[in-house]
Amino acid sequence: MPVAASAIYFLNLRGDVLINRTYRDDVGGNMVDAFRTHIMQTKELGNCPVRQIGGCSFVYMRISNVYIVIVVSSNANVACGFKFVVEAVALFKSYFGGAFDEDAIRNNFVLIYELLDEIMDFGYPQNLSPEILKLYITQEGVRSPFSSKPKDKPVPNATLQVTGAVGWRREGLSYKKNEVFLDIVESVNLLMSSKGNVLRCDVTGKVLMKCFLSGMPDLKLGLNDKIGLEKESEMKSRPAKSGKTIELDDVTFHQCVNLTRFNSEKTVSFVPPDGEFELMKYRITEGVNLPFRVLPTIKELGRTRMEVNVKVKSVFGAKMFALGVVVKIPVPKQTAKTNFQVTTGRAKYNPSIDCLVWKIRKFPGQTESTLSAEIELISTMGEKKSWTRPPIQMEFQVPMFTASGLRVRFLKVWEKSGYNTVEWVRYITKAGSYEIRC
Repeated sequence: MPVAASAIYFLNLRGDVLINRTYRDDVGGNMVDAFRTHIMQTKELGNCPVRQIGGCSFVYMRISNVYIVIVVSSNANVACGFKFVVEAVALFKSYFGGAFDEDAIRNNFVLIYELLDEIMDFGYPQNLSPEILKLYITQEGVRSPFSSKPKDKPVPNATLQVTGAVGWRREGLSYKKNEVFLDIVESVNLLMSSKGNVLRCDVTGKVLMKCFLSGMPDLKLGLNDKIGLEKESEMKSRPAKSGKTIELDDVTFHQCVNLTRFNSEKTVSFVPPDGEFELMKYRITEGVNLPFRVLPTIKELGRTRMEVNVKVKSVFGAKMFALGVVVKIPVPKQTAKTNFQVTTGRAKYNPSIDCLVWKIRKFPGQTESTLSAEIELISTMGEKKSWTRPPIQMEFQVPMFTASGLRVRFLKVWEKSGYNTVEWVRYITKAGSYEIRC
């Protein structure tokens, strides 16, 4: 369920109401007094951003020296409420020259009321895009004298942009060099046993784009996903080309993607926004290519000594390499002395996190490195508690490698003027939660 806000209040640090708007009649006008009495005066603002008082819920957030409070009387979506506040503040800043504080609100009462009527209707969030709202709410806010942000240029063809289907891009854009940058960024989440068996593994990825294109271009992106290749083979009445296909789960697209064409043709077609944006997000649970395998061996020799051997092997191609590899190997809290050797990189004992931290600046593919350590422990007179052995954690980045196997098959740009386009595609895989049990 969306927010379904009954009212929204803007308060200063003393609890005075700067501005408010009531969207429903299911709450009384004195609800802000309850918020001020039970939360602000009792100094409980930092405990929880959601509070229930008298059958109503208060969702609040502090921005600069202003509290924004949303009052709801139903079981609303709190995450949507916080998202609305963040987007609304970004909208206000775009009108006020980058500032949002008590002075900016006092200087822009009329404009804020007009915006509040547009961005929320009967308690339900509406369009909060500054690019769209500035097309028909053309009033300029009173800008802070300390703001150096230049005024936005007037947008041509406002009527077309408001009523047309491409509200995220304005017409009249022109670049000397037309370029498209596409990045596929993936995070690997892994839990592996000490014997090398995968207990849990998935990949979360996103396709980031940065477009500097003139006019109104139409882009078409082809990936090696299973559904898209099957649909393409059906349309061409011939079997798909050999090669690895992957199955994408939980795919979400930017609003610019033509979902009708995607459902019928299984191709990602879109008119891109200008600049940087996130085209799509996805998740992979099957057929994950792990960039690293870690084989740890930990031996407890009595109560005062331990031997640790950790072997890390890179599984990606020999022509690739990983950057910023960090391996955190947990040790007991009563560690007194460490002595270790590494075949590559540097290692040290960090007592603040009870770990041996092994750093390798550049890790080539199809190679392996080893850490061997002898650890001396403090002997205690009391009963020894068993060590829980937290998992080994890894951090890394592998350029030009995707753990899911996702690849860009083609990226086509069509524009009526027929200009030439330069496309750049990059891949990178990072560690999300990459853990190996000891």
